[in-house]
Amino acid sequence: MYAIIKTGGKQYRVAAGDKIKVETIEAEVGAQVTLTEVLAVSNGTELTVGAPVVEGASVTATVVSHGRHDKVRIFKMRRRKHSIKSAGHRQNYTELKIETIAA
Repeated sequence: MYAIIKTGGKQYRVAAGDKIKVETIEAEVGAQVTLTEVLAVSNGTELTVGAPVVEGASVTATVVSHGRHDKVRIFKMRRRKHSIKSAGHRQNYTELKIETIAA
């Protein structure tokens, strides 16, 4: 059984037992989080697709940790103009462990 969920403006395919890194969720480590924006649910034989979400479906997850991704380097150079711009960015994330999928 798997589900496609939406959180933080992104979509993820999840199954029970999976660990995923999503945009930061304001919750303590060890807390239960219920994700209600379920776009599709499959039980192996049939697929239920919502319009836009599946009614009554939810995914329960546990917050494992909070952290920051690796640094992404931004480098711009305009040739022959003596112009160089360099920057970096580290995005925050929340790691979730998917417990159950309720359809």
